[in-house]
Amino acid sequence: MDVMEDHDDFGGLHRDLLATGAVMNRRGMLRLASRFGLGASALALLGCDGKNPTSPTTTTTDTTTTTTTTGGTGSGGSTQSCVTKVPEETNGPYPADGSNGVSVLGTTGVVRSDIRSSFGGLSGTAAGIPLVVQLTLVSASTCSPLSGRAVYIWHCDRGGNYSLYSQAAVSQNYLRGIQECDASGRVTFVSIFPACYSGRWPHIHFEVYPSVATATSAANRQATSQIALPKDVCDAVYATSGYEASVRNLSQVSLATDNVFSDGSSLELATVTGSVAGGYTAVLTVAV
Repeated sequence: MDVMEDHDDFGGLHRDLLATGAVMNRRGMLRLASRFGLGASALALLGCDGKNPTSPTTTTTDTTTTTTTTGGTGSGGSTQSCVTKVPEETNGPYPADGSNGVSVLGTTGVVRSDIRSSFGGLSGTAAGIPLVVQLTLVSASTCSPLSGRAVYIWHCDRGGNYSLYSQAAVSQNYLRGIQECDASGRVTFVSIFPACYSGRWPHIHFEVYPSVATATSAANRQATSQIALPKDVCDAVYATSGYEASVRNLSQVSLATDNVFSDGSSLELATVTGSVAGGYTAVLTVAV
């Protein structure tokens, strides 16, 4: 089933391809298990052993699993098993990773922490409420930090435009960047809070690569997913100047109706703390 990911500022319709799964996938079973207090062995009896080809692959055992928390106190986030892989999601129509032609991977300057400005000979800076994005990568099989992995993230600006694609930002490549995970598996990006554009819940895209050296082609990626942002923080940000269109767009979509997060967002919903005046920090633990 093809799903539209539309922009008011980008001429034409673009498709955000979403592979639809079974009526009840692994994330749906996990939500039911949490509600009724079922453990890992009970999930195995129900057939939720991660072997559904449309769900992230996970090995279920009868041993106790270690849990991690996707951040401290704040909006969004949840306690989750670190052996549950982050859901594989579409990279959308604007990845600039070479999978649909244009690519910033391998461009001089793309490996950076502050992604607010354009690079590689382009100039321009994305305006908006400051947002720090902090991801911690762990192994889905051992729960150990994945040091040395590389993370590529990208998202739209406060007007809903994607650099290199949307007409209003086609001469920019801002809000894109790569970072290498440190010894604790952590990467940190300095950015701005993205808009909510028509048809999609506010989100940030990311891809995981074995290393910075291999983060030059989409063919080398190990995981592709998206980060969802909590509604109360979105409401606060979108009440500020420059985000006016996001107020209307957010009122027309929810996590339950979004074409990516509708089958469950607990493993993708970031914990966000901060304020409009001081900026926000989004934290998420990602198992791959």
